[in-house]
Amino acid sequence: MKFPRASGILLHPTSLPGPYGIGGIGPDALKFVDFLADTGQQLWQILPLGPTSYGDSPYQATSSFANNPLWISFEWLLRDGLLREDELADFPRFPAEYVDFGPVISERAKVLARVTSAFASRADKALRGEFAAFKEANASWLNDYALFVALKDANGGRPWTTWDAPLARRDPAAVKAAFLDHAARVEAVCIEQFLFAKQWNELRAYAAKRGVRFIGDIPIFVAHDSSDVWANQNLFFLNEDGSPSVVSGVPPDYFSATGQLWGNPLYNWPVHKETNYAWWAERLRRTFEKVDIVRIDHFRGFEAYWEIPGGETTAINGHWVKGPDADLFDSLKGQLGDLPIIAEDLGLITEEVDALRNHCGFPGMRILQFAFGNDERAAEFRPESYPENCVAYTGTHDNDTTVGWFHSQAGEGSTRTQEDIDAERRMILGYLGTDGSEIQWDLIALGARSAADTFVAPLQDLLGLGSEARMNTPGRASGNWSWRFSWEQLTDAIRARLAHITRSTGRLAR
Repeated sequence: MKFPRASGILLHPTSLPGPYGIGGIGPDALKFVDFLADTGQQLWQILPLGPTSYGDSPYQATSSFANNPLWISFEWLLRDGLLREDELADFPRFPAEYVDFGPVISERAKVLARVTSAFASRADKALRGEFAAFKEANASWLNDYALFVALKDANGGRPWTTWDAPLARRDPAAVKAAFLDHAARVEAVCIEQFLFAKQWNELRAYAAKRGVRFIGDIPIFVAHDSSDVWANQNLFFLNEDGSPSVVSGVPPDYFSATGQLWGNPLYNWPVHKETNYAWWAERLRRTFEKVDIVRIDHFRGFEAYWEIPGGETTAINGHWVKGPDADLFDSLKGQLGDLPIIAEDLGLITEEVDALRNHCGFPGMRILQFAFGNDERAAEFRPESYPENCVAYTGTHDNDTTVGWFHSQAGEGSTRTQEDIDAERRMILGYLGTDGSEIQWDLIALGARSAADTFVAPLQDLLGLGSEARMNTPGRASGNWSWRFSWEQLTDAIRARLAHITRSTGRLAR
């Protein structure tokens, strides 16, 4: 699907300012929409919406269908009479410049527990009716997810494979009994999901009114310790005890000499095919209820994926296995129609992967930070080679910020040697005819001027921040995803410069 010429900003909502420890839905999200609209941006790209677990990665969610309750706006709960001011009186002060996930999760959970326990008495008749309708409309995933959360709580957070065998293997009688035993917690989880959905719909409606669309994100794989796997064990390659027999990852690459061992269980694609890919169709359908465009992470894995034996400690001993290829997307198109999808086609890309993307008509991705190194594909990432049907980025959530990348040293977040880095730096300065003092604006202008229909820059690049603002370092298990910005950083000069670039490169809405 070909997109209109437009530009936007990549910012996960957790990085928004706000008084309660983490960004999310609410007044600051509306303010960010206003910033986007006022500077001519038509797109707000986010990372996956799902509830996070250990490591806080949005790419390891406990459900592909549920949403992260950490984002629920306390301000809007107060506005709607579902939360009282006195119930926030003892809420701690948290750092404004980063998310301190452990304590923030704990404290926000206490507030949400007060909200859900009082929901029946504080919600008016109309809101209670909306909640009942929400439960009915989302029963296909909500019941399993809510019970999964309740059982994890009851089992001290341990993985589902360690629960009592009847529940781990989903014996029908055991599951039915568990719903009764944990009815209160199940209801609380359902209320949280309803409140998120209601608030998100309000944010999205406001964005649409201001001409801003959301680009969402679907990780190709799902977390093993998730309601997705627990409730659909036949759709994955698992051992008898529920552990993954094979897991996901990628071979040695730009980011790591030993590859990346993601550890997600791999899909049993023949079983998916027998169901006409029903689980995937439902996953996409539900995602498009929340966003306008979807980026599918690791698109190359649909053509062939890197299979690693379960129990390995690195990704080196994996091998390529053929995926469902066009059969999956032909089926999805037949069920859902043409879909606005961006194919994340980075990494080791073959002619077969290109053929699949072209068959589907999806725009691929071009990363300017990859355009000036010694990689054999570097020329593909230079603007003069861009087709219109692609999405250009200065960098993504997995890259260093542009300033951090430009000033990087060997061993910092990639496999480049110091010689590689120095040569890359000389090449980009020569290519751009710049001294590099505003390298972030050089790349923003370069991407915006390109032929790519869509151009997106991370907010960190707009703000000219260094590696301290990096969102994620692939292969690092902790210390990611925590960066936040402040409104003071988003100066009038930055706003004016972005608006000028957007207008002069023909990326305003027509």
